[in-house]
Amino acid sequence: MAAVEHCLFCFETLAAHLEDRKSMTLAEVEKSWAEYVTTTEDVDSKLAKRLPALRRLAGPSSSSGSSSPSSASSTTSLQVQQGESGVSTPATSISSTPSRQPITESPLFITWNTLSPRHGGHSLRGCIGTFEPQQIEDGLSSYALTSALHDTRFHPITASELPTLQVAVTLLTDFEDAHDTMDWELGKHGIRISFYYHGRRYGATYLPDVATEQGWTKEETIVSLMRKAGWVGRKDKWHEIDVKVVRYQGKKECLDYAEYKKWRDWAGSK
Repeated sequence: MAAVEHCLFCFETLAAHLEDRKSMTLAEVEKSWAEYVTTTEDVDSKLAKRLPALRRLAGPSSSSGSSSPSSASSTTSLQVQQGESGVSTPATSISSTPSRQPITESPLFITWNTLSPRHGGHSLRGCIGTFEPQQIEDGLSSYALTSALHDTRFHPITASELPTLQVAVTLLTDFEDAHDTMDWELGKHGIRISFYYHGRRYGATYLPDVATEQGWTKEETIVSLMRKAGWVGRKDKWHEIDVKVVRYQGKKECLDYAEYKKWRDWAGSK
C-alpha cells in the first residue's frame, strides 16, 4: 500500500527538478521521515493516526529507519495517457499481502491536485500512471514528473505552484476479470474497461475512489468511463455494447505541500 514516504518522495522529486538540484533518494526520505516523526511534534494532525506505527519503525527495536509503513487511503484518475485504447489488460497478476513487507514494485498512479485556500477543496492538476509493475523508486520518480509536467490536459506545473499542491499516490493490486459490467464494488474497486465500437477499440480506467467522490451509481460510472474513452454513442444504448471490465484495488496516500515543506526544512537543517 502507498505510504506517506511515497508522497514525500514525489514532492521531493518534483521540487528538485523544478529547483534544479539533486533529489534525495527514496531510502533517504524513508529514513529521514522516520526520524522526523520521532523527534518533533510539528506534524500535521491528519498524519497523527499513523505516528505510532512509524515510531515503532524508527524506535530502538528497529535496526534501520528505512522501512516504509503501509499507511493507506484511496484515489482518482486515468491511465498512462488517459483515454488510451488498445492496451492489453493484466488479469489476476498482482495480489496484495497482509504483511508489512517492503514493496519493491507495483503498478501505480500519481495524482497532483491544486488546493483551494477558500473552501478547502481540490481540483485535478495532473494524473498519469501505469498498469505495468514498476520498481517503486523509479516508478514514483518517473510518474511524479510525468503527471506533473506531461499531462496534456494541463500546462506543466511550475515552481511557483508547489505551495498550492497536494499529491496522491496509489499502488494498484488484485487485478481480476469481472464477470460482467456490474461485478465490482463502489468505493472498493477501480475498473478498467475495453470495448469495440464501429471497428475501433476503446479503453479507459477510473481509480477506486472516483465513483464515490462523484456520487455516481455503477451504471453512471460505466457510461462516464465509456465517454472518457471516447465513445460518442447514445447514452441509453451503452448496454448493447460488449464492455469488458477488469476490476482492481488500490489504496491511496495523500500529502499536502505544507507538510512536505515542514519535513524538508527539518531534514535540510540536519
